[in-house]
Amino acid sequence: MDVSRETEALLLRYENLIHKWNPTINLVAAGTLAEVHQRHIEDSAQLFRFAQPKSGKWLDLGSGGGLPGIVIAILGRDLPLPVVLVESDRRKSAFLSTVRRELNLPEVTIKAQRIEQLESGEFNFVSARALAPLRDLLPMISRQLASDGEAWLLKGRSWQQEVEAAKADWSFDIETYQSVTDPESVVLKLRKIEFNA
Repeated sequence: MDVSRETEALLLRYENLIHKWNPTINLVAAGTLAEVHQRHIEDSAQLFRFAQPKSGKWLDLGSGGGLPGIVIAILGRDLPLPVVLVESDRRKSAFLSTVRRELNLPEVTIKAQRIEQLESGEFNFVSARALAPLRDLLPMISRQLASDGEAWLLKGRSWQQEVEAAKADWSFDIETYQSVTDPESVVLKLRKIEFNA
């Protein structure tokens, strides 16, 4: 990953915190712990690279251990880009609070609540990783996204079926990008998301 030394150091500290907490909280699948950098951090970082945000507000739904939200916050820490992480699991949100404090990420806000309970927002960017099928995600995303906002989603091999199922009830502009970490996965960029009433 082509980042500054300072950014690289922060990502490494974050990776170390995942290793430290994972045995008690299960932030990532145990079988992927040895490959945290490639499987999780690099995977999350590609959202930032594709989105290329200059400013705005970023919302990460179902943040879990902070993937991709914490990675986005680290990569964008020199930008006017506040990042809101939503995670209803109290233990995971406690981990996120620890990461925010230890890595000094004051622009990160953690909401320890269910996504459905969030007030409607006007976010420029909304992300989600391994959270739910697209059809189930779209109602959550559409309530939070500004009219000119972008949703950035990491999806696995069944992404085409998910898109087709979602089109039964929703219309949206879509762009796909080949995942840099998994040949069977893609990054989806969605805009102009509207429910077909």
